[in-house]
Amino acid sequence: MSRILVIDDDSELCELLTDYLKPEGFEVTSVHDGEQGLQLAVSRAGDFDLIVLDIMLPGMNGFEVLQRLRSRFDTPVLMLTARDEEVDRIVGLEMGADDYLPKPFNPRELIARARAILRRTHDRNGKHGSGPAPETIVVGDIELDTGTRVVHRSGEQIDLTSAEFGLLEMLLRAAGRVVTREQLAEGVLGRSLTAYDRSVDVHLSSLRKKLGHKVGEIERIKTVRGAGYIYVNPAQPEKSGSDGDPADTILP
Repeated sequence: MSRILVIDDDSELCELLTDYLKPEGFEVTSVHDGEQGLQLAVSRAGDFDLIVLDIMLPGMNGFEVLQRLRSRFDTPVLMLTARDEEVDRIVGLEMGADDYLPKPFNPRELIARARAILRRTHDRNGKHGSGPAPETIVVGDIELDTGTRVVHRSGEQIDLTSAEFGLLEMLLRAAGRVVTREQLAEGVLGRSLTAYDRSVDVHLSSLRKKLGHKVGEIERIKTVRGAGYIYVNPAQPEKSGSDGDPADTILP
């Protein structure tokens, strides 16, 4: 049974989520303010498989809770945001949230998001079950081990979130070919993109910063306008027709 900590000051919403999540095999603990939620998450580190965290909380807001959580451990976090606050979603993802869900939402959608995040975490922790055998993917200076979920650049280990790892794996497997944003969202986030959904772009912007934007003089991950992304294979001739990162146009 997966254990979820819900940090939200809306007690009725917490009760509703508990009613929906329990029959689906989740054990739910609810806390109604940020400081108490942080204290519980820290005191029971490792007990929770997922934290559902609202941004608008009394006292310590969700961003501060997320920042403090990320300085201690990497338990996956699903942020709850106001529907019209795109900036909140981008900031949450930049700070290390695994995904977000705008309010109001259908509880079935939260269950789907939670399961997608937990699948990624399951893989990240090396619990492959009957899945494909672990392998090492090498493209240029990047080496990705699907068994240990570890990435090295020129021998140096690079710490990635589960979403960043999944995006990099998909791009490396298709090195030299375009992968659409829709394919990345479905393959890594476990869902289809909605209008104005920037999740893939923000995760990729963070991935670029961690890996380095260029390999020598070659841009590492290119954006092909209207198509998707391509991880440039140093062993292949560079292709033209790509532009800058749309996420980078709004992110510092």
